[in-house]
Amino acid sequence: MNCKYCQSPNVIKYGKYKAVQYYYCKDCKRKFAGLDTIPKMQYSTSKIADVLNMYYEGMSLKEIRRNLIQQHNDYISDATAYNWVKRFSKLAIMQAGKYKPDVGSVWVADETMIDLDGKNIWLWDIIDTKTRFLIATHMSYTRTIKDAQALMKQAYQRTGKIPRVIYTDKLAAYLDGIELTFGADTEHRQGGPFDIERNTNLIERFHGTIKSRTKVMRGLHTIDSARLFMDGWLVHYNFFRPHMSLKDSTPAQVAGIRCPLRNWKDVTEQPFHITARIPVYKPMTTVRKSKKVKTKRKKAKRIEPTLSVGRIKRG
Repeated sequence: MNCKYCQSPNVIKYGKYKAVQYYYCKDCKRKFAGLDTIPKMQYSTSKIADVLNMYYEGMSLKEIRRNLIQQHNDYISDATAYNWVKRFSKLAIMQAGKYKPDVGSVWVADETMIDLDGKNIWLWDIIDTKTRFLIATHMSYTRTIKDAQALMKQAYQRTGKIPRVIYTDKLAAYLDGIELTFGADTEHRQGGPFDIERNTNLIERFHGTIKSRTKVMRGLHTIDSARLFMDGWLVHYNFFRPHMSLKDSTPAQVAGIRCPLRNWKDVTEQPFHITARIPVYKPMTTVRKSKKVKTKRKKAKRIEPTLSVGRIKRG
């Protein structure tokens, strides 16, 4: 056995607490729990990975808690499960952002509406038809040309590639958004979900999965939580979730990405110097707020009183 902190083999047993074996390192003078647990955490990496997978597969925090009680007799709070999701989602997002996918030349883009603390927010997505790789995600309060252009710019920055064809619905904002980003090199084809030749069923199916997930969550409450959830879902969808249409491979594997992280358990089992120090989180998705025009009231000029000639003489 090696120390989880300094990797030293000079480790001895240090008693048990609640049936959990603890160890002591004679070199770095630190104590830690069993082999399958993260330092300063009492639960195993497999249980934490199960929570992350259940969360992104559509289970609510309360359902996850009940499942852990039934299957493992572990009584955790909703806040504990959500803290695990936030912590390790950030790690997975930063690791996945280092890889550039080798996608095809035909993309599909669409938008849908989700609930954000009682307010409607638009979710824009663009997917590669060849690899099923979710290239980019954008959130906004409006559906304008700038929003469509922001989605296309993110897709270009993620792949470094100009597509040959982009399929969209009949929203007029896509026409200028695609042309302003890619110019005449990309053909824009409009269609609906029931148009056989120009269908967007691929993205519509993806949005159905997203809506079922956010419905279970009973709405997202803040912009930060929405960004973290969508970026975490993007990693789960591309890197960890196998597709039957891809012969049980992930979109990342089909896109030529050789990432060492194959599931959420690999994320939690990274070295301690990675899991303990999480850099500042920079979201992959963006939110563009609608501009509010504020009108400032003009202050009335103060008129200084003037003395009359009569007052000056009497004074």
